[in-house]
Amino acid sequence: MVMSLTKEKIYRAAILTIPGIGSQRLRQLIALYGSAENAWKTQQFTDSPERFSWFQKFKHARQKIDLEKVESLLVKENISMVILGEENYPCLLAECLGAPPLLFYKGVLTSGQKGLAVVGSRRATAYGRAAAAYFAKELVKHNYIVVSGLARGIDSSAHQGALDGNGVTWAFLAGGLDSIYPKENSNLARRIMEKGALISEYPPGIPAEPGHFPARNRLISGSSMGVLVVEAAEKSGSLITVDYALEQGREVYAVPGPIFSEQSKGTHNLIKIGAKLVAGIEDILCELPPGYRTDFCKQQNDHLQTERRQSLSENALNEEASYTKDEIWQEILECLSDVPLHIDRLTAICKISAQDIALGLLELQLAGKVIQLPGQNYVLQRKV
Repeated sequence: MVMSLTKEKIYRAAILTIPGIGSQRLRQLIALYGSAENAWKTQQFTDSPERFSWFQKFKHARQKIDLEKVESLLVKENISMVILGEENYPCLLAECLGAPPLLFYKGVLTSGQKGLAVVGSRRATAYGRAAAAYFAKELVKHNYIVVSGLARGIDSSAHQGALDGNGVTWAFLAGGLDSIYPKENSNLARRIMEKGALISEYPPGIPAEPGHFPARNRLISGSSMGVLVVEAAEKSGSLITVDYALEQGREVYAVPGPIFSEQSKGTHNLIKIGAKLVAGIEDILCELPPGYRTDFCKQQNDHLQTERRQSLSENALNEEASYTKDEIWQEILECLSDVPLHIDRLTAICKISAQDIALGLLELQLAGKVIQLPGQNYVLQRKV
């Protein structure tokens, strides 16, 4: 059942069906006339908007639009609408400059929940898909909504990971909700609607055009407290989402990947210029603004402190135990992999003194066996 199809919502939806009129121009009409209904019915046009050709188009196009047909299509497609200012409008998006005056959605849309975007390459590697699904599943465990764009690759894996974790995920589309793009994600879209929502600023009948995707990305970042980029080439469209995130004051996170992967060059560049390197869910949760953190952060800090104390205690008890250089190397190499590992964590796992670990890592780097990443994280050096 479509929720509260008020007259104002129908008028806004009808205006958005006019070619050349999107959310920005709808917002201008509402500002000038107080509501979309008033703009639709008025015969008293002000001088200012008449200078714009799109306003002339609106005046003539509205006469040819059947409001009942607009409403019937929305009912037929089971598409609901929410106006900026209503309770179930995404609360973080509502705070953004230029938030759409009207959103279309299918599924369940509840405001007040914490959202975090997971985005990345459409040509994702197996590593990238696994990482996206893992982080999405971890996020929903902590009651975060996973926000993405239903695209191939990382987006799809993020939605799937959230669903596998029995969580909520939102998918922002670049066209009307009567047509799923890409088609192969139709089943995924149906699953998303069971607990989450498909969302768009475009009315049904509007196709997903190339120019719509960058605009869609601003809604993804705007609805989230932060954006996690899992894989991105140097000129990936995901970086547009990052630009919007920075403009909107959102946190930016990046997952490092193999240094030889083209699909990780964009994420590595983000890390170089200040994005938070993410090697575990704690790197996201404990970097969020204080009001959005969970008890997990305190528990994680307590756990790390306990591990460090245990490590120091064990090292003190075993001060007399000596390890050969080969033994230290072997322990370190067995603990490291392609997934970044922090030096403190490595020390706790290996149960070797921090001094020996630090020296061993330096020697292994010089030997070309280990690579140091930002933040005192380490991975194995793979031969090409």
